Amino acid sequence: MPPLLNKFINWVLYTSLFAACCATGLCMATERLFTSYRPPLFTPLHALIFGSTLLVYNVHFIFKRSSPDLSDRYGWSQYYMIWHYGAILTGIALIGTGLLFLPLKIWLACGVLGLLSFAYSIPLLPLRNKKRIKDFGWIKLFTLVSVWTIVTAVLPILYWDKQLGAYPFEILIRFIFMLALCIAFDIRDMQTDMDASIYTLPNSIGVKNSYRLIHIAIVLFAILSGVQYIRYPSLQRLSAEMITAITTMGVIHYTKRHPSDRVYLALVDGMMLLYAVLILI
Repeated sequence: MPPLLNKFINWVLYTSLFAACCATGLCMATERLFTSYRPPLFTPLHALIFGSTLLVYNVHFIFKRSSPDLSDRYGWSQYYMIWHYGAILTGIALIGTGLLFLPLKIWLACGVLGLLSFAYSIPLLPLRNKKRIKDFGWIKLFTLVSVWTIVTAVLPILYWDKQLGAYPFEILIRFIFMLALCIAFDIRDMQTDMDASIYTLPNSIGVKNSYRLIHIAIVLFAILSGVQYIRYPSLQRLSAEMITAITTMGVIHYTKRHPSDRVYLALVDGMMLLYAVLILI
């Protein structure tokens, strides 16, 4: 790979620009469910979600303590820390712009989500020894999955003044999908978490059982997608979900043999963008 292209890929992945695109794409995929057209790219909600992802993930890497031997991304971050600060400022600007045009209910939801997101990486909890959510393995997993689900599935429903009760399967589908991806990242971080005495799901039930749980989640994702099709028939959406499920199975298998930061960030996170693109095209 040409050195310049390699550096560009690192920049897109490690500044979380790619993750921000994935989050915005999933939001738009939810919006497509209850609109008769492809939602516009530039909206206050999308600015908020894109900016929030940049802010939270780059703040995380300012506080993260690891080793370049364990994480390629950590080594990059130490050398190019200025890009994290630039992404944080960009995120703050986008959040501020988006909030100016969003209703109070979105503000309130963002307040709760922001507190959870920052408490995930920053020692904000009023406890003696463990002051971050990520220090509690199982709570860490379900907090992360819940935040991603609310941001990409619940907020779009609220933004468009729809009833949450009208789209229960969309919320559940998103939760199950994000659960599968987040367990995969916990498998990647097993050694780091174990060294920090953080007993995540993989460290508690083992690698083999964790992969089984991922496979079960992906199958459940496909089943729930079929159930939602009965309620909101869209062959394109159902096809996108089936393709995503099959591809995610393949990607999870690939990560077993190639467990690098770039593989996880580009391919495992990339399943979110694939899902969104297939629905929106």
